[in-house]
Amino acid sequence: MNSLQIALRVLKVDRRTRTSAILTAIGVAVATGLVLLLATLPFATQNREQRALWQGEHHVGYQLDGPQKVLFNSATDYFDGQQIVRVDIAPVAGAGSLALPPGVPQLPGPGETVVSPALGRLLQAHPAAQLGDRFGKPVGALGEGALRFPEQLVALVGHTPDAMPENAYPLADFPSGKASPDPLLMLLSWVGIIVLLVPSLVLVASSARLTAARRERRLAAIRLAGATPGQVTNMVAAETTLSAGIGALLGLLISPALHGLASFVPWAGGTWLASDFALPVGLTVFIVVAIPVLVVLAGVLGLRRVLKNPLFATGGHTKKPLHWWRLLALPAAGAFFLVAVTTAKEYGGIGFVMAGLFFLVGSAAIVGPWVTSAVGGTFVRIWRRPSALLAGRRLRDDPKGAYRASAGIVLAVFAGSMALTLLPTFESMAGGGRSFADSVLYVDTDGRHARTIVDQANASLQKYGQPEKAVAVGEVYLVKGQAPNRYGHRALVMTCADAVKLTRFGLKPENCTGGPAVFGDSALDLAQYKVADDWEGPASAVKSGTRAEAVHVPDPDLSSTSIIDPAALPDGFTPKYVTVVAPTTDANREIVRTALAAPAAGEEIGSRDQYLFNQQTELGDLRRVTVIGLIAAGILAGCSAAVATAGSVMDRRRTFGALMAAGTPVRVLARALRMEAALPALVATIGAGIVGVLVGVGLYSMVDERGIVLSPWLLAPVVLGVGVALLGASVCTPALKRVQAEPLAEE
Repeated sequence: MNSLQIALRVLKVDRRTRTSAILTAIGVAVATGLVLLLATLPFATQNREQRALWQGEHHVGYQLDGPQKVLFNSATDYFDGQQIVRVDIAPVAGAGSLALPPGVPQLPGPGETVVSPALGRLLQAHPAAQLGDRFGKPVGALGEGALRFPEQLVALVGHTPDAMPENAYPLADFPSGKASPDPLLMLLSWVGIIVLLVPSLVLVASSARLTAARRERRLAAIRLAGATPGQVTNMVAAETTLSAGIGALLGLLISPALHGLASFVPWAGGTWLASDFALPVGLTVFIVVAIPVLVVLAGVLGLRRVLKNPLFATGGHTKKPLHWWRLLALPAAGAFFLVAVTTAKEYGGIGFVMAGLFFLVGSAAIVGPWVTSAVGGTFVRIWRRPSALLAGRRLRDDPKGAYRASAGIVLAVFAGSMALTLLPTFESMAGGGRSFADSVLYVDTDGRHARTIVDQANASLQKYGQPEKAVAVGEVYLVKGQAPNRYGHRALVMTCADAVKLTRFGLKPENCTGGPAVFGDSALDLAQYKVADDWEGPASAVKSGTRAEAVHVPDPDLSSTSIIDPAALPDGFTPKYVTVVAPTTDANREIVRTALAAPAAGEEIGSRDQYLFNQQTELGDLRRVTVIGLIAAGILAGCSAAVATAGSVMDRRRTFGALMAAGTPVRVLARALRMEAALPALVATIGAGIVGVLVGVGLYSMVDERGIVLSPWLLAPVVLGVGVALLGASVCTPALKRVQAEPLAEE
């Protein structure tokens, strides 16, 4: 009979071994499914960006070589808090046909547009003055192959060459090439693999330990009967391979379902296509094979005691105490992580940062048992209640087995503390914007086009029955010294009355008396400052009689900007750079945007709300991923704690049976088991929370050098971790009652 036949025979006749094998297979399936999902996320973002590459939204290296067939411009528009990607094109006369990207059915002519289905529905649901007049007449619909995600709002707008914006690119074709994966989601996927894979493997190990004592006795008997170490190893490898292999295949089978669920989770503004989650075959095979191999390797390495001393494998040996040097694993891993973080910007070593994170997570398995043993020693020395003494003796005698119930919880707390350190800090970074009021819309252009945009926008506003008026605001520099060693301030050219209404400078009507002025956070010496079109261009003095007035600027980001009255500019001076600005109300904001969008012909219409759009989208993505990740880690940790507690009862059936036969109440034993789980978990989770905060600070330092924001929510993972430990330990009472119901002779 070969090793596989023996393994099948054991599974057939031993119910507890079957239960352990089933739970092990489930744990391997969960680990395989999670890793397959997380590993495919970078490829998914690359697939969706590949479809949207033609939109040119993030394209920086336009190919300008070859015959120029089309003028191309890409910008973002907004409607009711939603982002619209607007692509404006104008074929060059006589340049020949243009190849269409996948999903684009046709090129729109002047005054026509091809829109995505979601944008088409918005066009039908709202008046043309609010949205439709921005793009022209819809003549076609974009297919899924042209969209980043199914809900994306995209408009391909046709023009004549002379109507295109000044910054349009002359191209030989639509933007193309090879897209790159989202770096943020790539980083999060690696962190997720490290943080979630370990609790999954802990669940596998806890499941395998359900019948550890019985299997050790069985293998010891086989070894004493004459089996060689190689035969015993083959038996365990066959038994573990059977359950782990089935689990890995099951994880592969459920991965499409996980991908389907993940496709409904928004990222960067929209959901996913099911086809986005495509992992290369080679990487899929590697993951499906590697996880069972790790499980089998762990099972084989656990045979050292049976192979060396089969006669004492079932408990007749003296366990060696754990050495204090285990505590050095954490500072060593922390030092590696610190070096990796501090050198990541200089050397681009994100791989070393992930390795440092992995070493920190792995150090918990070395330090945790020593902490568990120390807690057990405290129980034995201080407390004298029966349950405390029983718990302390267990923690002292088998700290590795006792820590196993807390291992998943410790990692979940670590991940939660790290995430809750980063999120409030990222939220505090949100903000900023231009110098204009929150309700103002603006479009950047040049002096040549500004007057046309203002006139056409005001004509449209009058047609729509709106009282607002667009105005042109020039941009100049108040400089001191000679180029290139100048310094000074950026200045907006606008009347004081317009500045009161349109900017965030806090000007009052009373500031507008007394003639032309320059307003800023300090009164400039206008005898030393001159007006220039750009930082190094020729400069001229302001008109005599211009006053300089200091005003209290409410926002620090406005401190380097001034307001200068047009009447103060030198004669014949015309600003080269101009921003067309229009005030809005909540009721007419979309109408005013439409009035600006038509003459702007693809130039981006901005506002403070839109300035914050990407920030809020990223923060929403991070919150969503954090919640999902912590829920998954918490569930895995709770399951591993419950299975480990049940395994602890099964391992000590003889001991508990003898104690019950001697009259020990089940409630005392149950209390001892809960103390075994809760108190080490409390100590370990506090440590994990502190380490998680420090790791979060380290990761944040790679993004920004400002200080971290600490939130009271940092205590939540520790509290939840202890709660999960107690919940997992609650299975001890049913397990003990089962031991009480079965005769000791069965063992």
